[in-house]
Amino acid sequence: MRKTRRFASPTLKGNDIDDLGAPVEVRRHPGARRLTLRVSRTRRTVIVTLPVQCDLDEAGSFITRNIEWVRARLDSLPDPVPFLDGVFIPLRGEAHRVVFTGPQQRAPVERRATTPYPELCVAGRAEHAPRRLKDWLAKEAHRALDERVRFHGKRLGVTAKRIAVRDQTSRWGSCSTTGVLSFSWRLILAPPEILDYVAAHEVAHLKEMNHGPRFWALVAKTMPGLDEAKRWLQIYGMDLHRYGAAADEA
Repeated sequence: MRKTRRFASPTLKGNDIDDLGAPVEVRRHPGARRLTLRVSRTRRTVIVTLPVQCDLDEAGSFITRNIEWVRARLDSLPDPVPFLDGVFIPLRGEAHRVVFTGPQQRAPVERRATTPYPELCVAGRAEHAPRRLKDWLAKEAHRALDERVRFHGKRLGVTAKRIAVRDQTSRWGSCSTTGVLSFSWRLILAPPEILDYVAAHEVAHLKEMNHGPRFWALVAKTMPGLDEAKRWLQIYGMDLHRYGAAADEA
């Protein structure tokens, strides 16, 4: 497989590019025949792809010529919600208020059923709290996914080798040929039936490594409400990537 070479964004110069307020990623691809430009909704990054024969100056000029298009795409993205004291984030589809409680002898993160909104109380120093909260959410996702993968595996007569939880941006889940299932930790932010659907989807791939009729029949067998879950992800899924964005980049 041919690899795409990536160059750090500081090689691009120009006031317009500097003022974008978003990272710029330059890729040189051997299969590219022309310059292309896109804005990643999940990573909030401007990506320009170059043919092998193009130099970096052309990349800068290309972005500058299309700067209004880039700005419009960036402006259309939902605002990021960093993990800060007082913000609201969803947990299993329900809004929770994040509360930094400071250095205390207690669990790293505790959920309190307060009103009108439940709270996620994060202990420790403020500069470490965002990472602590993200780690806790990833563990909650792993625990929930492990349970649902076992459930659907039993129904379909298959067993995953193991599951992994990552900060994937291009897909919600994946299944390797060795039987390893990988998922985005952000599924724990969605309503439970959405996480359940993605778990069922990847478990079905343990039997059918495709998206043909037999595959979808397997998913429907173990997850009857798959159509509603698919629509939810199509409409609201990308919104989950804005939570904790600033903390991830720190």
